[in-house]
Amino acid sequence: MKNANYEIERKFLIKTLPENLENFTHYEIKQGYISTDPTIRLRRQDDKYILTVKGSGLMKKLEYELELTKDQFEKLWQKTEGNTIEKTRYIIPLSNGLKAELDIYKGFLSGFMNVEVEFPSTKDAIMFDSPLWFGQEVTQDKRYSNSYLAKFGKPAKNL
Repeated sequence: MKNANYEIERKFLIKTLPENLENFTHYEIKQGYISTDPTIRLRRQDDKYILTVKGSGLMKKLEYELELTKDQFEKLWQKTEGNTIEKTRYIIPLSNGLKAELDIYKGFLSGFMNVEVEFPSTKDAIMFDSPLWFGQEVTQDKRYSNSYLAKFGKPAKNL
């Protein structure tokens, strides 16, 4: 298994979509959860298959990733619980070498969108000034985690 690393990220809703979205690198993602406590996620990103185990936390959490073969993925997929998340992820460059990961959901989450930014340090995350197209920050609201979305669907609009 790949060494553990800390994932430091902030998550936002979307105020407006960036222009020329089709010009950015994007991936088709399908993911499901074997467990949500602890978080054990299976993800197919185009032709790449990944098993992820995440520790607790909202902005900063320990994360382990292991690449799988298609066959391993399909066998483990039978163990997933709850709804399958399907989304298109767009990678949008930001200043300071950062990247926005804009997710546009399909299926039972159709119409829902959010964006995440990963940071090299907690300090960088705290100092981040979000672009105008970002909406309300939801980093600290567990209802916007993908594992929660898979289990319970879209949160009510009012926080």
